[in-house]
Amino acid sequence: MSRFRGANNEGVLVLVLVVLVIGMSLANPAFFSVSTLFAVLRSSIVPLVLALGVLIVIISGGIDVSFAAIAVFAAYSTVLLTATDPLGLGIVGAVLCALAIGALLGLVNGVVISRFRLPTLIVTLGTQGIFRGVLLTYVGAAYVANLPGPLAALSTVDIVETTVGGRRVSLTAMVVAPVLLCLLVAWVLRRTMFGRAVYAIGGDPEAARRAGFRVARTQMVVYVVVGMMAAAGGLIFMIMGRSASPQDLVGGELDIIAAVVLGGASIFGGRGSVLGTALGVLLVQVINNSLILAGVPSAWQRTAVGLLLIVGVGVQALAARRSATTVHAHDEEGVPA
Repeated sequence: MSRFRGANNEGVLVLVLVVLVIGMSLANPAFFSVSTLFAVLRSSIVPLVLALGVLIVIISGGIDVSFAAIAVFAAYSTVLLTATDPLGLGIVGAVLCALAIGALLGLVNGVVISRFRLPTLIVTLGTQGIFRGVLLTYVGAAYVANLPGPLAALSTVDIVETTVGGRRVSLTAMVVAPVLLCLLVAWVLRRTMFGRAVYAIGGDPEAARRAGFRVARTQMVVYVVVGMMAAAGGLIFMIMGRSASPQDLVGGELDIIAAVVLGGASIFGGRGSVLGTALGVLLVQVINNSLILAGVPSAWQRTAVGLLLIVGVGVQALAARRSATTVHAHDEEGVPA
């Protein structure tokens, strides 16, 4: 049973997804279709890219609520730079530009948090406002209706195209990006010293320091990586939307954090997986699509995501309390409880 459940409850998430899909298909046969599958995958692309960054910072024992501000800052600035094109940026240049801006903004978070040892939530709440203020004041506040040529061309590329019920449905090529990033992040977390350091400082920073891990440097790199992930997610969002606005992505932080926590990442640090995060993102998107098909107002969709976040954190808190009680009983009796 524990083997099916998985280290981060991935098996439970798969079971919930299957039950939810079967239930919605019985209630509304239109739900079980290729067009719904493509819609869910398309709506999961940006949340999954952003969630991978949030996963890394949560495993390290921190939290980042500025990633949406970094995403829109990096992507919107890149769109404006590509539009004027003073440096001759192509697709590759635009992507590198966005990643560099995201890394720079993430470095600001990393330096403040690692050097001054301030609470991560407070720091990122502050920088969230600073980034948005700088963006609107010094970069621009205008809505860009048409993306520059290289980015606009990328938005029309599909990897799958078919006809369902006389209607054309397709899957954008942007879906490749989160798949590659999932493989990369999973490899980094499992196979590299940086990944081990992230888990170690999330479990116990002092123990990690005594074990030889450089906690401050690892924290700094974590927030730089989160900034780059946010930049990639923001650029994909604007390419898929074929427009750019400094108001994009605002207010979507709750969905991302809820998906990561539902995917088994411990809000207390030290635990989490890429597979669980991907399943958490899919679960949130399937629920959102189900509520849309059921005609539920968007305000109630936010309520559902908020409830999921509370349930996810509550289950983790109960599990942590049960584990602490078991250890206490073991210490007092000298035998396993």
